[in-house]
Amino acid sequence: MRAIQMTEFGGPEVLELVELPTPEPGPDEVLIRVTRAGVNFADTHTRTNSYVQKATLPLVPGGEVAGIRVDTGERVVALVGSGGYAEYAIAPTPHVFPIPDELDDGTALAMIVQGTTAWHLYRTSGRVAEGESVVVHAAAGGVGSLAVQLGHQLGAGRVIATASSESKRALALELGADAAIDPAPEGLTERLIEANEDRLLDVVFEMSGGEVFDASYRALAPFGRIVAYGIATSQPNQVSTGSLLRHSRAVVGFYLFHCLERPGMFAEALEELFARAASGQLKAIVGHTYRLEQAAQAQID
Repeated sequence: MRAIQMTEFGGPEVLELVELPTPEPGPDEVLIRVTRAGVNFADTHTRTNSYVQKATLPLVPGGEVAGIRVDTGERVVALVGSGGYAEYAIAPTPHVFPIPDELDDGTALAMIVQGTTAWHLYRTSGRVAEGESVVVHAAAGGVGSLAVQLGHQLGAGRVIATASSESKRALALELGADAAIDPAPEGLTERLIEANEDRLLDVVFEMSGGEVFDASYRALAPFGRIVAYGIATSQPNQVSTGSLLRHSRAVVGFYLFHCLERPGMFAEALEELFARAASGQLKAIVGHTYRLEQAAQAQID
C-alpha cells in the first residue's frame, strides 16, 4: 500500500511517500480502507517530536481516518493513534464508529477529533452554564469553527470569537459568534471585555499559549475558567496560586485522548455531534482536501 512515512524528525520534507505492507489487524482490531485522513496542527508537532505524546520512528502519521471497514463493508470513522496517512490503517475496535448515511466522510471525520474536542470544552472542562459568556480563540480553525457553532446550542450566552483576518472574523460571525475581534496580544484583554459588553468573561477556550493566554486570563471574571487545550506558539505560561486565589479563577487543561481511558466519552459526544450535523445545525468547514502524496503541503498550509 502507499503511505506517508517519517524516518526522522524535522520539516515537511521528512514526510515521504513510500510503499509499505498492508497492516494485519490483531485481536479486537479493525482494518480500514482509508478514504479520508484528518490533518491536525498536532501533526506538525508530531513531525518535530514536540507534541504532548512523544513519537517513535519510523512513523506513519495521522491519528484519525474515515473509510470502509474491510470485514463488514461499513462506512466508519476511527481513531487510529498513528498510521492514518496511508491507504489502509488499523484501529482498535472500540475506537471505530459507524458513519450515519446522512453524513459525508469529511463531515464525520471533522467530528471525531475537532468536534469531540469542542463538545468536551463546553461540557467537560469548561462546564459552561446557561447564559455564560464564552471566548473561542482561533474561531475559523477546525475546533474553533465547531465551538462557535455549538455555543448557543449548548446554552452559552454571548459567544466571542477571535481570528487573525477580516475574512476569518466574518466567517466566525456567519457561524454564530456575537462578536469577532483581532487576537493580537496588545490590547487583547481590553478588546475581549469590550466585546462582552464591558463585562469580564466567564469561560475562554485557549490553544495559543504565550501572550494570548495571559491576556485572556486577565479578562476572566470571578469564578471564570480558561481551558488550555493547545500551545500553538510553543510558549508556556505560569499562573501563580496567589492570582488564582485573589480572583477566584480557574485554569483547566484538556487533552482529548484522556477521554479514551473513560468508555463512552467519545461515543456520547459523537452521537450528539452526528445528530446535530445530520440536522444541519453543525457544518464542518473543510479547508482543502489533498492527495496522499501532498501530505507535506497539507502540513505547510
